[in-house]
Amino acid sequence: MIKGRSVPGRFFCAFLVWVFVLGSQGGCATAVPADQPALASEGSVVFGRLVTVLMAPSSRTHEPKVRFFELMNRGTQERTRVTLDSNDAFFVVKLPAGDYELARAQIHEGPFMAMADVSLAFQVGNEPLSYVGTWRIGVDVPGNNRQMLVSAVHDRADQEAAEAYLRTHYPALAGQPIAALLSEPASLQTPLYEVMPYPRVTPYYRRHW
Repeated sequence: MIKGRSVPGRFFCAFLVWVFVLGSQGGCATAVPADQPALASEGSVVFGRLVTVLMAPSSRTHEPKVRFFELMNRGTQERTRVTLDSNDAFFVVKLPAGDYELARAQIHEGPFMAMADVSLAFQVGNEPLSYVGTWRIGVDVPGNNRQMLVSAVHDRADQEAAEAYLRTHYPALAGQPIAALLSEPASLQTPLYEVMPYPRVTPYYRRHW
């Protein structure tokens, strides 16, 4: 007679619950590269730069990089996932006019991954080009109550570099008017959570820091 689930069985059930919760919260996102080879005619070309820095010395070998971030249309709830896999990169994405927010970002430090929910809002109009500035992501060192600091910075030198990148990769867009989009709030702090899979190598397995 079976008196109860075995430990592996309990773990498997807990894993299914974890997957269900993440799936119900995540929704669907349209994935696009940070540098799109072709841009549709409707909407505005939104461009900017994302820089990731570690806020203090870490015991991990790899520095944090943003694996992807998600932009959400607040009206339709549609998400656009922009893949970077970099700690310093320009991005260019086509978006219809509407109210948006930088909704989520995932980082990785080698085999370790972590996710943060963000709410950095901006409005996209009908202008051909929209510059969101430089999004700076400060990553806390691994540990309990790990945090991510996100800020939107408008710096003239950064904007000139982003415009030069745009002209080089999309010469057809050169000379078109650019709208500077301000984000609200200008900066915020949010919890950063470790996500599976963890490296299955001793002593790293089930060890976050």
